[in-house]
Amino acid sequence: MPQVAPVQIRQIGIGGPYPLVLIAGPCVIESETHAVDLAGSIAAIARRTGVPFIFKASYDKANRTSIRSFRGPGLEAGLRVLETVGRSVGVPLLTDIHEAAHAAPAAAVVDVLQIPAFLSRQTDLIVAAAKTGRAVNIKKGPFLSPTDVRFAIEKVTASGNARALVTERGVGFGYNNLVVDMRAFPMMRGLGCPVIFDVTHSLQLPGGGDGVSAGLAQYITPLASAGVAAGVDGVFLEVHEEPARAKSDAQNALALDLLEPLLQRLTRIDAIARSSTAGAAGPAYEER
Repeated sequence: MPQVAPVQIRQIGIGGPYPLVLIAGPCVIESETHAVDLAGSIAAIARRTGVPFIFKASYDKANRTSIRSFRGPGLEAGLRVLETVGRSVGVPLLTDIHEAAHAAPAAAVVDVLQIPAFLSRQTDLIVAAAKTGRAVNIKKGPFLSPTDVRFAIEKVTASGNARALVTERGVGFGYNNLVVDMRAFPMMRGLGCPVIFDVTHSLQLPGGGDGVSAGLAQYITPLASAGVAAGVDGVFLEVHEEPARAKSDAQNALALDLLEPLLQRLTRIDAIARSSTAGAAGPAYEER
């Protein structure tokens, strides 16, 4: 696998020699109790499986399909919840921002600021996130090729921040479908940044329901397995104890009771993938 410069998130290293990392949580903050309880449950599973864990939840889902969809508690209330999760569970935190003005207040609470896929070309948003000094996770837009992400990375590094991550979440294939090209992982790792695979969002069927996105959660295990085998530095999973009741992305979320066996499987695949390339730098992707 191509070598990447690792990014440090508190005690967790992502990329380079570090093992597979888990970024997981509910799509949106549903309540403080729910967020704390779910984060604690995921953290316990992560400890048992030896997987470093970063908790993810959104305080505002500004890009929901319908104006009637639940968006979350909002900036101030949501950040208070995330602060409580961090204090209670003791894990690093990630949340997405949709406005440049949200970067500084979010950075005061969380460890990683995420740029949503549909905003992955928004210069002011990316620069504002980068200038906080927090790690910036850029979700590759479904309209971008893997190598196009280099321009988003450059917006982070040109702002004086070397802590960029890139996340694959599928390519728009039209008519409410997304497709993941496994070639994208070595291509993006060739850009020098750690690469995360957002498995559950890749199984979304955008707008495929009646005013909501549908999804294909039954394919989480094979898709995650293929991505880890192809060489990624972390996996991103929306997890819920009862996906049918989730207030966002219910049809593509992973049930909590399936997380532990999935992580056991992925860590075995990750060990094989890493051992097969140990000591080999691997060529970066080149267009020919």
